[in-house]
Amino acid sequence: MSDPVVIETADLSKAYDASTEALRGLTLQVPSGSIYGFLGKNGAGKTTTIKTLLGMVKPTGGIARVFGLDATNPQASVAIRQRAAFVSEDKDLIDSMTVDEIARFTASFFPTWRADLAQQYRQTFDLRPAQSVKQLSRGARTKLALLLALCRGAELLILDEPTSGLDPAAAEEVLQVLVRHVATEPLTIFFASHQLSEVDQIADHVGIIDRGRMAVAGALDDLRAQFRRIQVVFDGAAPTPAFRTAAVKRVRREGRVLTILTSADADAVVAEARALNPVAIDVAPVTLKDIFLESVNAEA
Repeated sequence: MSDPVVIETADLSKAYDASTEALRGLTLQVPSGSIYGFLGKNGAGKTTTIKTLLGMVKPTGGIARVFGLDATNPQASVAIRQRAAFVSEDKDLIDSMTVDEIARFTASFFPTWRADLAQQYRQTFDLRPAQSVKQLSRGARTKLALLLALCRGAELLILDEPTSGLDPAAAEEVLQVLVRHVATEPLTIFFASHQLSEVDQIADHVGIIDRGRMAVAGALDDLRAQFRRIQVVFDGAAPTPAFRTAAVKRVRREGRVLTILTSADADAVVAEARALNPVAIDVAPVTLKDIFLESVNAEA
């Protein structure tokens, strides 16, 4: 039996005006208990997706559900935000408070607040209770925002570029805290990022969004095991074939070379390619970086 789904969208679309279509039929499923990396170039639709899930943006069409609740319904949206924590790229905090004051203020809204975790993460992140929030460095603000999100007892943590602006040491510390937290607490993490190495390091599921649509999605181990990159070289200019194999995800044509990204059935794709009379065919396993680049840089 498949894992329960915490986030689900189907044919989700959002147009801000006639010339700006942020989402164009996005379909997404985030399993319960997963660390789901939501990858895409800047402007691909990641932030719009998050805002739609949290009821901050009303979609033009399609379905968006969180915990089985309709994210487009105002009352259901409130219930979603009560059960989910969100840390934005800006790490919005109340600058007039100290670390201890903002923690106590946040705790007052959540009966499930974990004082034990707050103490633990204050020590882990080296956040002194009397420190002014306004005077915290960018890295310390990120850590404080995560502390407030992780300690409130949320079932879902949504992060938008969680390590943006952090130095490598601080980014690594944040990533390790997220992994440890999911291993010991009932939590699903959905984080939008364009940092491939970070997603590759901690995510167990991945979705790659390109121009408002889901290009590739699945368990990361499955993607690594099943995807192949096939390069087909010709004497002259590469043709523009229509491959019949359903597993072909993207075909990129560049000069004498066709680069094919396939999610399965590599042998069948190779057989089709041989019928085109190439001079060489090469089949290779792919990394997450390969899958990402082939997906977002493919010909429209």
